[in-house]
Amino acid sequence: MVAIPVTRSISIDSDELVETFARSSGPGGQHVNTTDSAVMLRFDVANSPNLPDAVKQRLAVLAGSRLTREGVLVLRSEGARSQLINRQEVRERLITLIREATFIPKKRRPTKPTRASQQRRVEGKAKRAAVKAGRSKVRE
Repeated sequence: MVAIPVTRSISIDSDELVETFARSSGPGGQHVNTTDSAVMLRFDVANSPNLPDAVKQRLAVLAGSRLTREGVLVLRSEGARSQLINRQEVRERLITLIREATFIPKKRRPTKPTRASQQRRVEGKAKRAAVKAGRSKVRE
């Protein structure tokens, strides 16, 4: 069991990650037919004891369709020919996703447009209307 640091306060155990290997798709010659270089990483977000509930909820939103109904995050990497590089890449993507989920988004406060900005908008519309009016046929 090795702890993988995510932030200063959050780390996940390597036992929580389930990695499976498969053959990568696409071209690659004879080598691709003999090696299981694609990596599929599964991380049980719903039952992870190391993640706070707020982070779990934000992670579920960020994960989107990569999260199963049971709350398991599934990430796949098959970009490199090397299984080791694919494992590192998929773990980095998981850590990045969890780090993004730790940030609390600021609440948006609705504001009114200033009088000057409203005036600029109306003046811009008038200029544009004048340009378009100048393109019409000349009437006598």
